[in-house]
Amino acid sequence: MTRPLGLRARVTLVTIIVATLAVLVTGGVSLTLVRASSIDQARAQLAAQATLLSRLPAVTSLGDITERVTIALGATQAGIVTASGTVSGPAAQLLPERLIRRAEFGERVSTSVIGPQGVTLVEIRAKRGGGSLVLALPRDTVDQQAQGSLLRIGLALLIGLAVAIIAGAVLARWLAKPLVGVSRTAGRIARGERGIPVEAGGPAEIVAVADALGALDTALASSEARQREFLLSISHELRTPLTALRGYAEAISDGVVGAADLPGVGQVLTAETTRLEHFVTDLLELARLEADDFSITPIDLKLGDLLRSTRDAWLGRSTSLGVDLVVETEEVTLNSDPRRLRQIVDGLVENALRVTPEGSRIRLAGWAAGSQVCIEVRDGGPGLRPEDVEVAFERGVLRERYRDSRPVGTGLGLSIAARLTSRLGGSIRAGTAAAGGAVFTVTLPQR
Repeated sequence: MTRPLGLRARVTLVTIIVATLAVLVTGGVSLTLVRASSIDQARAQLAAQATLLSRLPAVTSLGDITERVTIALGATQAGIVTASGTVSGPAAQLLPERLIRRAEFGERVSTSVIGPQGVTLVEIRAKRGGGSLVLALPRDTVDQQAQGSLLRIGLALLIGLAVAIIAGAVLARWLAKPLVGVSRTAGRIARGERGIPVEAGGPAEIVAVADALGALDTALASSEARQREFLLSISHELRTPLTALRGYAEAISDGVVGAADLPGVGQVLTAETTRLEHFVTDLLELARLEADDFSITPIDLKLGDLLRSTRDAWLGRSTSLGVDLVVETEEVTLNSDPRRLRQIVDGLVENALRVTPEGSRIRLAGWAAGSQVCIEVRDGGPGLRPEDVEVAFERGVLRERYRDSRPVGTGLGLSIAARLTSRLGGSIRAGTAAAGGAVFTVTLPQR
């Protein structure tokens, strides 16, 4: 596969092409203008000389006229046409019949004729004593006289072309050098290196690209660090129940556990298996949320019915924990996916039950706010600090922060709730109630 040209080669090539086109166009126009100007100037000189000679009484013969014209204009031909129509001299011989008749009558003529010498400039003036004076100058002679000017113009254009090519090469180097550095840095980042300083000069756009690449490097390093921390945390949490399962399995296999201890061991195994299942379920849910084919089926639903059904589902658990679960809601209708919305509320209620002490209350509330619907889950737990609110929906952050001081889950529940809310077109925020406890508010479009 042929490797495409680099930026430096492209800029140089474009500069050469543009400069060449400019030189060709400028040269063509300049040559045309110089040639036309030379012809106009030669005609003006020829006309002035013809007028002057026609007024001199001492100039009567063809020889006198030729001598004076040669001295003044160089390779100019002369001729005389008498009043009777007699033609003499090389210039007069070039005249067609129609011009000879006009010369017989002494008319003033300024024209061009095509003859054996090609295009020739012709000037006719009435001569004292009768007849007409004829001066002729071949246009090839004019072109030859203008060749010096044309050569100088061509040389100037070539010098301009060379300067443009050199300037293009310098510009290409100036543009390409910082981009090459940025490209190399991007390649190192793609290969997994992090914390690479990105230095770039040149135009502001290239500096902006370098700054964006540096920000990307920082963001990737931060994201990968969080992923490593998350994986380490999950690995630790998975290892704990697996160790318990393996230990009891080996004990049963070795006959260490007696028949009387089997019910207790079974309960431990069941609890640890449930814990593992919870981890796996949350991980799978996160994976589904990242997929492009994540399904959402919105329908018109009543918010009050959804919150009350949530309360009924968790009533047994809350009662056993001694926690009062209440619903305070307006009768609002919204268009959303009931299964996904219920999943969000369930996750928030489960999180609230984990931290709410016995004798406290969890409040589910819902209301309309303009074209939006708000759902609030407020618990009676220890609440969140301001620095907790900023990272509440990042995977595993709060879990690592409070795992030794309060009951925690897998560290994935709030992250799942945030992603589900985003998929439904809404937003979620965390806060602390004035009376204590954490407050999570989901805001969704009503339609």
